[in-house]
Amino acid sequence: MINKVVHSVDEAIKDIQSGMTLAVGGFGLCGIPENLIAALVRSDINNITCISNNAGVDDFGLGLLLQQRKIRKMIASYVGENAEFERQMLSGELEVELIPQGTLATRCMAAGYGMPAIFTPAGVGTEVAEGKESRRFTFHGVEKEYLMERAFEVDFALVKAWKGDTMGNLVYRATALNFNHVMAMAGKITIAEVEELVEPGELDPNFIHTPGIYVSRIIQGNHYEKRIEQRTVRSATSA
Repeated sequence: MINKVVHSVDEAIKDIQSGMTLAVGGFGLCGIPENLIAALVRSDINNITCISNNAGVDDFGLGLLLQQRKIRKMIASYVGENAEFERQMLSGELEVELIPQGTLATRCMAAGYGMPAIFTPAGVGTEVAEGKESRRFTFHGVEKEYLMERAFEVDFALVKAWKGDTMGNLVYRATALNFNHVMAMAGKITIAEVEELVEPGELDPNFIHTPGIYVSRIIQGNHYEKRIEQRTVRSATSA
């Protein structure tokens, strides 16, 4: 059995270099690889292209990398609650490619499947389609135009799971499943951090979301803040 455990986050990211493309799991602040992001913040890595649904908030998650100007280009579907992301985008300091959320996920999935491109109706006739090839297909008796979108070429994927075993099999919990599974598939090298690390055979194979074949390194994470972007509750009088 192959043991993929590394014992520090700094060791886990040791060969990530400036200028590389990283895919980072999570949705908002839900299910983000907090420890791996913190290691990147401490490192001297810069000029990276980052693929993620959004870029966290100003003082947490990928927002910390933006604060330190470590991200050259952000590929995302949502600016989110990050004022610094918005400021850098509008000022031209940060290159941004906004992509429909389903297309973002499918381009990651295509990378994992070894498919160089996919065709989708999303974005046809909009700014998203500028400079891209399109073709007309008949599907279920309906002919329409589809946009060709290329699979992402990802150097490293960073993901976070609830549980994982030493062989790299991963289980996500609730909404933390979000983008983590497709990001894990997309990376040439995938690094996973987990809340609980177990031995092979302890995970029910029927509930494994990401098979270990996609994971190159796994690390036991700690001190998870699990922040919430916006906490909204009803007042006692309206309950």
